[in-house]
Amino acid sequence: MELAQLTRIMNDNDLIVRILSEYINYHPRFLTREMVEDLASSCSVTTDEAFRTLFAAACGLDTADDREHRLLEQQYFIPGVRRLDPLPYQNDDYVKVIRFPTVKHKKWELCIHSYAPYEPFVCNHPVLSRELREIPQIGYFAEEFPFPAVLENGIEWMTVTPNEVETMRAPIKECHGKVLTLGLGLGYFAFHASQKREVTSLTVVERDPDVIELFRKYLLPQFPHKEKIRIVQADAFQYMEEKMPKERFDYLFADLWHDPSDGLDMYLQLKKYQPLAPTTRFSYWIEPSLLSLMRHMVFRRISDTSQPLHLRGVAPETLLSDEFLRTLNLSKI
Repeated sequence: MELAQLTRIMNDNDLIVRILSEYINYHPRFLTREMVEDLASSCSVTTDEAFRTLFAAACGLDTADDREHRLLEQQYFIPGVRRLDPLPYQNDDYVKVIRFPTVKHKKWELCIHSYAPYEPFVCNHPVLSRELREIPQIGYFAEEFPFPAVLENGIEWMTVTPNEVETMRAPIKECHGKVLTLGLGLGYFAFHASQKREVTSLTVVERDPDVIELFRKYLLPQFPHKEKIRIVQADAFQYMEEKMPKERFDYLFADLWHDPSDGLDMYLQLKKYQPLAPTTRFSYWIEPSLLSLMRHMVFRRISDTSQPLHLRGVAPETLLSDEFLRTLNLSKI
């Protein structure tokens, strides 16, 4: 792929993430059910088509008169924005079994939050196209959708939303044998992992004693297979260096971060410990989103004309692939 074409695609990726983040972080409830239904009725379109049109406009795209904006809608909004069916999430075993009290303990709080009708949110990993377009997956519900949350000083830290459900499907499916998970949260991964016959034991490493106390008092007693779960209060990095090699875990799932912005440094640091456990299968929450940040860092290095990176015959798109990025030591780029 020519560098000029790759530059256009990477710039489009940056633009889409920027405008979606602006809306979701600062104006998530700007669009209302009434606005969507009024447009659907007046234009004789479905409510899904009406929402997508309004959402694109609210994000600053002029799809009526601007050809480039229409193209962005076709490349990102149409394949990436969709209404979700609430039933699969409401029927999740964790959601059906666990009852959440509204309770505070020091800086932590268990509570129920909700998405408003037509409030968009990230609902899965971004989809990476063959031409390296990163298509954010944005979902919304037509009705209010409640979900459990744990807050730190009033700010959401961990939730059980469609995004958590979808992004943990793979590690829940893969985990087996003796499992180690870094980070406790609401225990969603621990719940599903402990339900599996293939999982013989689950060690959870959590640094904060207050999170552990909340979990042990209100949530763990409701777990059907709590006998499989051992909670260790420790720093995850210290545990990986000192304890993990001796334990001989079959599977490790790391979930220490809130989102990609605070997760990349921890992700790269954790990967340095992988050689200490060569027989352990390592898995990292939202790894595709973390690799996306790495992709943009590597691309800036490739396109830096003042200090060009010598590609040595390797195509830029190869360097920017998920497969290559997983093996990359950024300090050498």
